[in-house]
Amino acid sequence: MDTKQLLRRGLTLEYITLGWNVVGCAVAVWAGIEAASLALVGFGIDSAIEIFASVVVVWQLHATHKDNEQLALKLIGGAFMLLSLYLLVRSAQVLMEQVHPQTSIVGGVWLVITALAMFSLAYGKRIIGTQLKNTILLEESVVTVVDGFLAVAILIGVLLNAAAGWWWADAAASLVLAIVSIREATHIFHGGHGK
Repeated sequence: MDTKQLLRRGLTLEYITLGWNVVGCAVAVWAGIEAASLALVGFGIDSAIEIFASVVVVWQLHATHKDNEQLALKLIGGAFMLLSLYLLVRSAQVLMEQVHPQTSIVGGVWLVITALAMFSLAYGKRIIGTQLKNTILLEESVVTVVDGFLAVAILIGVLLNAAAGWWWADAAASLVLAIVSIREATHIFHGGHGK
């Protein structure tokens, strides 16, 4: 497969990711607000970061020169740091106020479907990124797989709240999301996964 075909496939995967996350951002934030679930709202914000990351990758794949690669990585890393800061502050607030989220069937179903979609998209991006030797696409494939794992972690929190009444599991899932966001930002600022 030649470079143009690989670029087309890489762009197609990014456009699918973009579309998925535009819908996912709205669904997760809406379901989170309806259920008073910080974890679901946080996942919606994470989807917005994934949208931003995909836009950066599309921009970079279309670029005729790669001078802006480091800037692109730093923009993605900065977005993760902002998400982690928001989640740390809100999780502490939720735990102190003992906010009890409600069950969200829509949120739970969306998390299951999203996890499966993100793992599939990440696999495709990794293959294309490796063949193209494209650091940004490889880095964003890791962002996508992390998105899938986060969907699973938040789903566990939502299920524990629904099944066992563990209201704090929602905040705990948000803290997991915050820690992973800090980890991703740190990896990006110190050289990235794709190298």
